[in-house]
Amino acid sequence: MTGNAQRLVGLAQLCLLNTAPPELVGIAAQTGFDFIGVRVRPVTPTERPYDLQPGSPMLRETLSRMRDTGITVRDIEFLLLDGSDQRDAWLRMMEAGHALGASTVTVAGADPDTARLVHTLARMTEDGRGFGITPTLEAISYQPVASIAQASEIARQAGCRIVVDTLHFNRYNGPGAARQLEELRVNTDLVPLLQLCDGPEARPGSREELVTESRSERDVPGEGDFGLAAAVAAFPVSLPVSAEAPSDRRVAELGELGWARLLKSGVDAVLAQAGSLQLTGTVDAAAAK
Repeated sequence: MTGNAQRLVGLAQLCLLNTAPPELVGIAAQTGFDFIGVRVRPVTPTERPYDLQPGSPMLRETLSRMRDTGITVRDIEFLLLDGSDQRDAWLRMMEAGHALGASTVTVAGADPDTARLVHTLARMTEDGRGFGITPTLEAISYQPVASIAQASEIARQAGCRIVVDTLHFNRYNGPGAARQLEELRVNTDLVPLLQLCDGPEARPGSREELVTESRSERDVPGEGDFGLAAAVAAFPVSLPVSAEAPSDRRVAELGELGWARLLKSGVDAVLAQAGSLQLTGTVDAAAAK
């Protein structure tokens, strides 16, 4: 499928949030991706929910299309850990994820009590072992856990892992922001997946604008100012990457298939550039630009 022989490339559900998983499998296959991410739990009340619980018709259809195309599911999402008891929610997510063959479930830290968040994640990690699923904590620029350093420290205490989203990696502007790439490099062992998107250098001015950018208007990898090749080059060439770039405007213009095809082309170009940086030993110079 992908032209990157040593690296698997995925298509995240957020790229096509209104596309049901069975159709997302087909689009991924047609555009050269290797795997998809699936949203088994809606994040907002306005999102279209997808019933992928064991025994559901949508799960059967999704699995059938996966068998036909060779597309796999690597990650499921999304749970915002806010300090409340959400064990029933994550157990249902893990049931769906296990049925799909996923290995990770993405969570974010909205709980300002770090000790409680560590405890919650540790319990979730223990539960996940029975499903073959590990929680991955995502640093989100407008949540309490916003930096790679914070997410990594919490994950090490809880025994889970982290997922890196290049939007939030670039939008974080709190303490230690200048050391984000360094933190990424020293914590690569915690990262099973790197999510790629691009955007302008200028950070949105408000939390509301950050949320809007995150959920509905990102750029194709390689089209913006994020310097993605340096981030990719910080990891081994075997690390899977996933396009996570929603754009309501461009999906309307290009259609689902056209948007997915453009994202795949962008990811491939970034991976090629990262490979060149690694071969020539110019990663640090690229990161400094």
